[in-house]
Amino acid sequence: MPESRVPRRRRLLVCEPRHFAVQYAINPWMHPDRPVDVGLAQAQWRALVDAYRAHGHTVDTVEPVPGLPDMVFAANAAVVVGGRVFGSLFKAPERRPESLPYDTWFKSAGYDVYRPESVCEGEGDFVPAGRWILAGTGFRTTREAHREAQEYLGVPVIGLTLVDPYFYHLDTALFVLDDEGEGNIAYYPEAFSPGSREVLARLYPEAVLATREDALAFGLNSVSDGRHVFISPGATALAEQLTGRGYVPVPVDLSEFHKAGGGIKCCTQEIRS
Repeated sequence: MPESRVPRRRRLLVCEPRHFAVQYAINPWMHPDRPVDVGLAQAQWRALVDAYRAHGHTVDTVEPVPGLPDMVFAANAAVVVGGRVFGSLFKAPERRPESLPYDTWFKSAGYDVYRPESVCEGEGDFVPAGRWILAGTGFRTTREAHREAQEYLGVPVIGLTLVDPYFYHLDTALFVLDDEGEGNIAYYPEAFSPGSREVLARLYPEAVLATREDALAFGLNSVSDGRHVFISPGATALAEQLTGRGYVPVPVDLSEFHKAGGGIKCCTQEIRS
């Protein structure tokens, strides 16, 4: 274990939860009859942004659009690698209009945006991991989108099959701890098909393995800068494991967003230039 892990400054894109609500059900977490406390959601979101900035990260914001309650989940809008923006085509019709305001933001910031032909949901299912991209399928993003992303981004894409509907996006079941070279990850094995578990075990023999309890607490919907891990406070066993590996957990409570099946990473898009 390194004596001191070195953080890498990140550029992050977020969207204020001004219009956040659970108005429909497109995953097992969502129950429209459970009201959302928008004031609490805004306070939790601001705490996340403050934590990022306190640790030296740059945070940009997209203006929220009325009628798009899930737009706060910025990670789903795109995946950005080497300054190339691979946009989104949401599976659920309710979310498809979210793509336009994010595309507009990226274009105004000087980026070209690729419009995919296949269903894909940004960093929800595409997780850049150093020399390759780990890509989820099974519930949202299609395998054809994996092919499209590889062709556009020019980075090898490794497909992984998700099998538990509570972990409908890859970023609910896995996150990258270090992205230099082959790096390392944390994940919940039972969220994946047997073959995908074998692939992950071969690629990451030193990975941090999470329990179902920590995964259900959104502990794997975390963001790491290589030293600090912004993590759900409910994922206590996972946080202990990370501390033992030399990482510094930074607990941030986004429990109000769990009502929509989201957490820290869902609210965070990384812009990789």
